[in-house]
This record gives sequence, structure tokens and C-alpha cells, in this order.
Amino acid sequence: MARRPTTGQERRGHAVGVGELLPEVGGVAFRRFGFARGALVTRWGEVVGPVYARWSVPEALKPGRGKGAGATLVIRVEGAFATQMAHVLPQVQERANRILGGGAIARVRLVQGAVPRAPARPALPPAHPRDPAPPVANLQNIRDPELRAALQSLAQAIAGV
Repeated sequence: MARRPTTGQERRGHAVGVGELLPEVGGVAFRRFGFARGALVTRWGEVVGPVYARWSVPEALKPGRGKGAGATLVIRVEGAFATQMAHVLPQVQERANRILGGGAIARVRLVQGAVPRAPARPALPPAHPRDPAPPVANLQNIRDPELRAALQSLAQAIAGV
């Protein structure tokens, strides 16, 4: 049985933004690793900054033992960045708690390992490739001498002569 729409915008015939659908799509995968919401995973670059985000990834959020105990955030870090990240763990914990709310994270644990990277983007071609000598139409067939001279001048300007 399908869920009933909760707001007027979700009713049949109305567009729903992709950003609104992503939490539901990724929800199963996020819950598998202990992330009730994908906010920490999707906003990891905000939590640790662009440099650390390239070399680290949140791996799991393990619940604490006992009533009211905060969770342990497990971060996979590649290579020597584990030592560097150990110096900024208090800031990482504070920023992650801002996203998750309250004192959700009580501890942060680092594990070393390979971090998956996004595939490299192919290099874009230059915006305006310049040929060493642009093709020039056969200007001898143009009867008007002024037009021929103007087109020859234009071709030379384009060629950079």
C-alpha cells in the first residue's frame, strides 16, 4: 500500500525535487552503517573541510551502550592523514554534533584504510580551439574586389597574421 502524501506538494501531478527524494533512496544504505539520516555523509565536506574530505570518509555511527550514551563515529582515513586528523578530532566531533543535533556523538575513532575516490573527470577541450591556419574559402571566385579584400582581411585577422 502506498504512503499517503503528507503535504500538498507531494500530491499527484506536482513535481518533487530530487533533493527531497534522496534521503529516502539512500536511507537503507545509510541505516546499514548506523546513519539514521544521510546528513553526515552528504555534508562530510562541511564537517572536515575539503582537504580532509578527500582523504577521509565517515564509515559507521555505532550506538553507545547504556541509556543516554552518545554514539561513536568511526572515520576511515587514508595514510598519513590519520595523524593529521587526530589533531582536529574535537572540531570534527563538534561540527558533526551540530549536524546531527545535541551530543549525538560522544567519541570519534579513526581507522586507517583506502578511501574511495570519485572518478576523475575528463579534461574539457579548450573553449575556442585555434587552428594554425583556418581554412580560407576560394576568394578568387568572388568578383567584387572590395568584398574579396574585406574577406581576405577578415581571414588574416582570424589567423592572427
